[in-house]
Amino acid sequence: MKLLLLGKNGQLGWELQRALAPLGQLVALDRQGLDGLCGDLAQLDGLACTVRTLRPDVIVNAAAYTAVDRAESEPAQATLLNATAPAVLAREAKAMGAWLVHYSTDYVFDGSGEHPRREDEPTAPLNVYGRSKLEGERLIMHSGCRCLIFRTSWVYASRGSNFAKTMLRLASQRDRLTVVSDQVGAPTGADLIADVTAHALRTVQARPELAGLYHLVAAGQTNWFDYARHVIERARAHGQPIRVLPQAIEPVPTDAYPTPARRPLNSRLDTTRLREAFGLHLPPWQQGVDRMLAEILP
Repeated sequence: MKLLLLGKNGQLGWELQRALAPLGQLVALDRQGLDGLCGDLAQLDGLACTVRTLRPDVIVNAAAYTAVDRAESEPAQATLLNATAPAVLAREAKAMGAWLVHYSTDYVFDGSGEHPRREDEPTAPLNVYGRSKLEGERLIMHSGCRCLIFRTSWVYASRGSNFAKTMLRLASQRDRLTVVSDQVGAPTGADLIADVTAHALRTVQARPELAGLYHLVAAGQTNWFDYARHVIERARAHGQPIRVLPQAIEPVPTDAYPTPARRPLNSRLDTTRLREAFGLHLPPWQQGVDRMLAEILP
C-alpha cells in the first residue's frame, strides 16, 4: 500500500507518520514539499499533480487552516485550505480509486444543549472556521470518493504548544488563574487519533462499506477549568515548581474572554458509531493527558 500524508509536521501529522508507517510505503509532505512534490494546500494545481504523480492508495490530509480567530478576518483563506483543497484531493482520489482520510471538528455544531452530538445531527457552525470545515466535509462526501472523515475536538500532543503547556507555564508564574468553565468537551491526544486512523484504514481495506463520517474523541468529558486543575495538580505532585495555589484557580464564563470567533459551549461528540464499526475502546481523556504530561515534565 502506498500512502500520501499531508501536514506531516503538525501535531497530528507527526503522530500519523509513526502510526501509518507499518501500513506501507509512506510519502509524508509539509508545505515546503519534497523532490518536486507539493504539500501546500494553497497550491491546488500542485496538489493535484502530486497525487497524480504518486498515485497513492490512500491520501491522509492532516493539514488545515486552524487559526480560529484569524479566520474571521480571512474567510477566503480558511475556505481555500479547509474546503477547496480537500475537494481537489477528493476529486483526484475518486479518479484513481484511492481512499481519502480527512479530519474535521466539533465546530460544525452550534454548541447548544448538553448531550453528545451524533454524526447525523443538524450542523450550524458559529464561526468562519466551523463553516469552512463543514464545507470541506460536504465537498468530500459529494465527490463520491472512498473516504473516512473523523470529527474530533480539543486536540493536544506532547509536540508543539497546547492548553496544558500554557496552563503549566502560567501556574508557575502567577498567584491566581481564571479559566473558562462553561465549555465542555474531551481532550483528545493526537496519538490516539493517529492510532485509530491506522486501525480504521486496515479495517476498510477488507470492509469498504465502513467508509463515511465518524466522531473520534477520548472517553469522558470535562471543561477547561477542570482540565487545567487536573494538569496543574498532576504537575505539582510530580514536583514541579507550581506557584498558584489550588484555591486561587477560579472558574469564569466564556464571555469573560471575548474573542473574534464564537466558541461552542457543548463540544461533546458521541463516538458510538466509531466504536461499534471498528470494534474500538476509547480510553478516558485523563489517561492520554497523564501520558502526555509524563513525556513533557522534566
